[in-house]
Amino acid sequence: MDKTYQPHEIEKSWYQTWEEKGYFAPSGEGDAYSIMIPPPNVTGSLHMGHAFQHTIMDALTRYRRMQGRNTLWQVGTDHAGIATQMVVERKLAAEQELTRHDLGRDAFIEKIWEWKEESGGTITRQMRRLGNSVDWPTERFTMDSGFYRAVQEVFIRLYDDKLIYRGKRLVNWDPKLHTAISDLEVENREVKGKMWYLRYPLADGVKTAAGEDHIVVGTTRPETLLGDTGVAVNPEDERYQSLIGKFVELPLVGRRIPIVADEHADMEKGTGCVKITPAHDFNDNEVGKRCGLPMINVLTLDGHIRKEAQTFNTDGSDNSEIDPSLPEAYQGLERFAARKAVVADMEAAGLLVKIEENNMTVPYGDRGGVVIEPMLTDQWFCDAKTLAKPAIEAVENGDIKFVPKQYENMYYAWMRDIQDWCISRQLWWGHRIPAFYDNEGNVYVAADKEAARQKYNLDPELELRQDDDVLDTWFSSALWTFGTLGWPEDTERLKTFHPTDTLVTGFDIIFFWVARMIMMTMHFMKDEDGKPQVPFKNVYVTGLIRDENGDKMSKSKGNVLDPLDMIDGISLEDLLEKRTGNMMQPQLAEKIGKRTEKQFPEGIAAHGTDALRFTLTALASTGRDINWDMKRLEGYRNFCNKIWNAARYVQMNTEGEDCGQNGGDVELSTADRWIISALQRTETTVTKHLDEYRFDLAAQTLYDFIWNQYCDWYLELSKPVLWDENASAEALRGTRRTLVRVLEAILRLTHPLMPFITEEIWQSIKELAGVEGETLMLMPYPVADEAKIDTQAETDIEWLKGVITGVRNIRGEMKIPPSRDLDVLFQHGSADDKVRLEANANFLKKLAKLSSLTWLEADEEAPMAATQLVGKMEVLVPMAGLIDKDAELSRLQKELDRLTGEIKRVEGKLSNAKFVANAPEAVVAKEKEKIADSQAAYDKLKEQYAKIEAL
Repeated sequence: MDKTYQPHEIEKSWYQTWEEKGYFAPSGEGDAYSIMIPPPNVTGSLHMGHAFQHTIMDALTRYRRMQGRNTLWQVGTDHAGIATQMVVERKLAAEQELTRHDLGRDAFIEKIWEWKEESGGTITRQMRRLGNSVDWPTERFTMDSGFYRAVQEVFIRLYDDKLIYRGKRLVNWDPKLHTAISDLEVENREVKGKMWYLRYPLADGVKTAAGEDHIVVGTTRPETLLGDTGVAVNPEDERYQSLIGKFVELPLVGRRIPIVADEHADMEKGTGCVKITPAHDFNDNEVGKRCGLPMINVLTLDGHIRKEAQTFNTDGSDNSEIDPSLPEAYQGLERFAARKAVVADMEAAGLLVKIEENNMTVPYGDRGGVVIEPMLTDQWFCDAKTLAKPAIEAVENGDIKFVPKQYENMYYAWMRDIQDWCISRQLWWGHRIPAFYDNEGNVYVAADKEAARQKYNLDPELELRQDDDVLDTWFSSALWTFGTLGWPEDTERLKTFHPTDTLVTGFDIIFFWVARMIMMTMHFMKDEDGKPQVPFKNVYVTGLIRDENGDKMSKSKGNVLDPLDMIDGISLEDLLEKRTGNMMQPQLAEKIGKRTEKQFPEGIAAHGTDALRFTLTALASTGRDINWDMKRLEGYRNFCNKIWNAARYVQMNTEGEDCGQNGGDVELSTADRWIISALQRTETTVTKHLDEYRFDLAAQTLYDFIWNQYCDWYLELSKPVLWDENASAEALRGTRRTLVRVLEAILRLTHPLMPFITEEIWQSIKELAGVEGETLMLMPYPVADEAKIDTQAETDIEWLKGVITGVRNIRGEMKIPPSRDLDVLFQHGSADDKVRLEANANFLKKLAKLSSLTWLEADEEAPMAATQLVGKMEVLVPMAGLIDKDAELSRLQKELDRLTGEIKRVEGKLSNAKFVANAPEAVVAKEKEKIADSQAAYDKLKEQYAKIEAL
C-alpha cells in the first residue's frame, strides 16, 4: 500500500474493473432484490440531490448483493420532453440560426437523437464517478424502442378501458413554449402585485341592499374581465342575497352576466363579490361548473387578446348563443398590455374604485420563465380517480410502506382528492400520442395507421392523420418499474425482479411520480391469481440537501455545490466562473463572487468519493432536510486517512508473518477477545440500521467502532504483544490473526458506504486474512456470531481504558511530558481490580508509559498525589519530583492575583448603585456570573496551590 491515501486513481481504476468484469449484473442466485433508479433527465448533470439518493441506493444494492441476493439496480434516463427540446432548439438557433419549424418535425427529432448520442451521457458518466453499481448493459431510455412500445400499449389499453379521454379543460399553459405543463413544472413566486377594485353596473334598474346601482369586484387580472360570465356572492351574505339571480352589465363589453350564489365568495375578503371567468382561472372554472356558467376564452395560445372569443358550454361543447365579439381596441394586444388598456378605460369610464398594493403568488413556467396562463384547450386526460382507488388501498393495507411513515399522509391527501390527469403536451419530442383522425374529426386509437384501420374496420383508403401532441413525460416514467423489465412481454427478468423492493426518492415527487407508478403498475401488472402487483414494497423518502445556512441551493443564490467538485476539487477561479460566469446581472454576480471567496478562499479541496458518500449517509436523518456541512466532509476525509493508515500498520505487522492463514494454535489476549466481541456487536447494530434505513446511525456506528475502538485502542493494545520479544508464537499468531481478520470484516462491513477504499485495502490484506475472492463487493456481508461475544473481556478492557485515560488526564492537567515514565499507585479497589491490575500490567506499562504499578491496601497512607477514579478505585500519581515546585507555585500565584483583581473590579461595578439601576438586567446578570466563575476558578487554584506547597 502507498504511504498516503490518494483516492482519485484508486476510484477510477476500481470502477473500470468492476464494470468490465460484470460484477454489477444480477448473479442469478438467491432471492431477488431490485431497485429502480429514478431516471434522471438526459439533459442533466449530477447535483447534490442525485449524489445523496444515488449513494443510498448504491449502499442498499451493495449491501443486499453481499448478503447473497440476486440483485438488480436498474439504470436508465428520462427523455425530459421540454428540457431536451429547449436544449436542441437553443443549439439550432445559436449554431445555424434555425428554428424547429424551419426543419420540420421529423428532421428536428433526428437532431435531438444526434444530440443525445453526442451529449446526452453526461450524467451517466458522473454516476460512474460516484460508484453506482448499476447494471449498465441493460440501461434503458424512456424513448428506446422497447419502452416506446410499452407506452403505446398502456395508452391504447387505457383508452379502450375508457380510462383515457379527450376533452376541453383548463390547463397550465406556457405561452412561450406553447404547451400545457404539469403542476411540478410550475414555479410559484411571491411578488408585489396590485388589486384593482372595479364597479360592475347592475342591470334592469336593480339596487343593492344599500341602495347602490352597482357592485364592486376585486381582481389581480383585469384583462380577464373580457371573458367574465358571472359574478359570485356567498349565499349567506346578507348584503347581496337579494341580487342572486339578477344581472350586471359587463363593462367595456356590454354583456349581461348573472349574479350567482357560491361559497367560493368569501364574505370576509375584499368586497365579497368575485368576478367569474371560467376559461381563465382554475377556481372560477369550478364555480362555473357548479353554477352552469359558460366559458369564454379571450386569449390566443401566445397570450394575446383574440380577435374573436371562443365560446363554450359548461361541458366544453361549442356555444353558438353567446356573442363572441371583443372590443376592437384590445384585439391583438399582449395580455399585460391589455391589462393596462382595460384599467385605463375603466378609469376613464369612472368604474375604477381604487388600486391596492397586493402581495401575491404568481405561477411561472420553470423552463420558459414566463407567467403561466390557465388556458382552455383540447387535451387528453386520464381518469386518475378510478386508478387511484387500488393505489390508496395498497398503502392502507401495508403492501407499500413509506419510510418515514408520515409521508403516507401526504400521499393520501393528494390521492383522496385527485383530479383527472392532463397527459398531453404540445411538443415534438416525446411519445407521440397513438391516436388518428379522419377528415371529419373522428378519433381512432391504435399503434399506427394500419392497426387503426384493422381495429376499427376502416376503408384501407381512408385518409388518417396522427395527433400532433406527445405524452407528458410523467406518463412514460409511470411505467418505469415494469416497462424497463420487458413488459408487455412476459420476460424472465420481469418475473424475477417485479415487484421491486425499494424506491428511493424525494418527497416533492410523491404526487407526480410515486403515486402514478403505483396507479399504472397496479392496473397493468397482476400476479398469477389476478391480484394487482405493487411496483415496490418500500418507499424511502429523503429530505432536501440545503446549504450550510439551511437555504435551498439554487443558481440564482450562487450557493449550489457540485458533488464532483467535492470529489475531485476545484480552484477558486474555476468555482467563481462556474457560479457567476453566465450571470446577466453584474451586481448579483459580484455579491455571489464575494460570498464564494469568503467561503472558499482557496477553492474546494479534493476529498474523494468515499468521503462524500460517507458524509451523505452520516447526515441522512430519516425524512429531514440536510444542512450541508463542509467540516463534516473534511472530517470524513480524515476518517478515510485513518482507515488507510490503520491498514498500513496492520500490513506492516502481518505481511510475511504467520497470521494463522494455515491454521495453528492461537492464544488470544484480552484485547483480542475484546475487539472480536465488539465487532460482533457492531455487525449486529449496523445490519439493524441498514435494514431500517437508518443510514445515519449505521455510519455513526461504523465510525465509532473503526476510529475509537479499532484504531485508537485495539491497534495500541496490539503493540505490547507484537513488540514483546518474549511473546509466544501462539500469542503473536493470535494477535496478528485478530488484527487482520477484524480489519477484513471492517472492510466488508463498510463497503456499501465506502466502496473504493475498502476494495483497495481488501485486495492488499485478503490473503493475510485467509480469504479468497476476486472482489470485495461479492464477498459475504458479515454476520455476527453470538458465541464470540465476551462480556468478561469487554469489562476488563473498559477497566484498562479507564486506567490509561486517567493517567493521561493527570499528565495533561499537571503538564507532565508524555516521555516521562511514571510510578502509579492504586488504592481502594476491589479484588477484581487487583486481578485486572496484575493481568494487564504489561499493557499498562507500555501504553500509559509507567515505570511501576503499586497496589496500596486500604489502610496504607498514600503520598500527595494527583488522583483519578476508575469506578471506586483511585489511580494515584505521586507529585513529588515530577514538577518544579517553585516555578509552579509562582505560576499559580500570578493566576490567583489576576483572579483577585478581576473579582474586585466586578464587585466595584456591582456596588455602584447607578450602574445597577441603569444597566439592562441581562448585563447585570452577566457581571454577577463573571464573579461566580472567577471565584470558582480561584477556589480550585487555591486548592491546587496548597497541594503543591505541601510536597
